[in-house]
Amino acid sequence: LSLIQKMEENNEVDLVYITERIIALSFPGGTEEHKYSVHLREVTNMLRSKHQQHYLLLNLSERRHDITKQNPRVLDFGWPDHHAPALDKICSICKAMDTWLNADPHNVVVLHNKGNWGRTGVVVGAYMHYSNLSTSADQALDRFAMKRFYEDKAMPMGQPSQRRYVHYFAGLLSGHIKINNKPLFLHHVIMHGIPNFESKGGGRTHCCTFNSSVQFYVYVYYSINVQGDSHTSICITIEPGLLLKGDILLKCYHKRYQNPSRDVIFRVQFHTCALHNLALVFTKNDLDETFKDERFPEYGKVEFIFSFDPEKIKGLDHLQNGPSVSVDYNTQDPLIRWDSYENFNRRCEDVKDGKKRYSWCLLADICVS
Repeated sequence: LSLIQKMEENNEVDLVYITERIIALSFPGGTEEHKYSVHLREVTNMLRSKHQQHYLLLNLSERRHDITKQNPRVLDFGWPDHHAPALDKICSICKAMDTWLNADPHNVVVLHNKGNWGRTGVVVGAYMHYSNLSTSADQALDRFAMKRFYEDKAMPMGQPSQRRYVHYFAGLLSGHIKINNKPLFLHHVIMHGIPNFESKGGGRTHCCTFNSSVQFYVYVYYSINVQGDSHTSICITIEPGLLLKGDILLKCYHKRYQNPSRDVIFRVQFHTCALHNLALVFTKNDLDETFKDERFPEYGKVEFIFSFDPEKIKGLDHLQNGPSVSVDYNTQDPLIRWDSYENFNRRCEDVKDGKKRYSWCLLADICVS
């Protein structure tokens, strides 16, 4: 165990016994591949020595052959770092944990993550509510330990969407959130307030990409040019309305001036099952990455307008862009189209062209550049 302690002191690994039977194992996201492999082997040896065949490793990061090869039991539930997982994936993880822990009193669960603590926090927070269905004294103490880990260690590193999905899960379990089974059609996405990503301010060029999928991957891209101040609003109108059902991801990028690169302005995730109003507003503090970015105005927000059918909503003709905003609904800019979450679990070494790809149940994604 001294070797593990040395690695922890050097910030090369973080091994936390959240409870006696739930273990968090985290590696820094930027760890070199060789170091990571060596450290993973050392931790695996320790787990085998201490828990023999009684540990189940849940991998919350991308799938890796060495994890599967070195550990006796591995379940892959990975999703992109800094994101929330699909809601049904949270349920599957909690069921897998509960089944394993109830099968034998010696069984333990190891939550493996390479990157930010947020992914581990989502699982611990969700299982804390899931185990609340049991009233035993031992599990009450465990829930207190999980709550302390979730609030003190994981969520300070997490994103608003990750907290939102834990809230969804807790509300669905308790019955405080009633499931909406009606399909929703998205008609407008409005961004109020333009972030200052150019030091000179004034006439900045933005480009918006919107990607959406229902049960499968569909991508729709928008390019937006803005010549206005920080109080300018951007409105993307989608007619006929776009059917959305399930997990939604909206992502916005800023395209740098005379530079083939981009910055994330904001990202937000939500699930349609928790929506009961036809207007949804996210303030700055609700937006991933943005909540701590001084370049995004404090009064800034993102608004969604839905209906229950695809036909144009009457009485909303005022939702139009001013003369300082132009929208290209058929942009072919490769910078806007360069990423996808469809192949997240394909490892770099498994792809012949050497490109890293991502896979995730993406239902909606927006990019402002």
